[in-house]
Amino acid sequence: MDDDRTPAVRLEPWSEGDAELLRALNAPELMTHLGGPESEEALARRHRRYVDLTADSTRAGRMFRIVLPPTGAAAEATAEATAGAIGFWEREWAGEQVYETGWAVLTAFQGRGVATAAARAVAERARAEGLHRHLHAFPKVDHPASNAVCRAAGFELLGPQDFEYPAGHPIRCNDWRLDLGPSDRGER
Repeated sequence: MDDDRTPAVRLEPWSEGDAELLRALNAPELMTHLGGPESEEALARRHRRYVDLTADSTRAGRMFRIVLPPTGAAAEATAEATAGAIGFWEREWAGEQVYETGWAVLTAFQGRGVATAAARAVAERARAEGLHRHLHAFPKVDHPASNAVCRAAGFELLGPQDFEYPAGHPIRCNDWRLDLGPSDRGER
């Protein structure tokens, strides 16, 4: 599935030290499709949820830092770089327990296939958990970049849906679904 344009990415578990990354991802230009930047209090709560989700042994989901490994020959090598965040978590959707995914990529790394590579990698992590048959993503219908990521990562477009995100803020999203294959729990 990878091609020459898809970069290698590594997913590192979210940790206490990733609060600054979350602040960087809270930039107005990155939060346009998510209701705008969050307050410091909201960021602190989100960071705590991400740390707790990653530490939870029930495998209800995980959050990750997207890392680009060093590339190039020694003289022209680039250093390892943190490019953004991605994760998956449980939710009920259309009467089914599923995983949902979402991502954010820092502006300097956008347009390089980083989100697509990370979406493929997080799908493999969710598949490996073996809990749920489907992984969904819900980008706004007017967010062409995130919709393109879903398409390129192999998700199937099921159609538009109405959401509130954040709470009290109605938005129209596309429901994209990726089949993770048969689960160990018999869900279909």
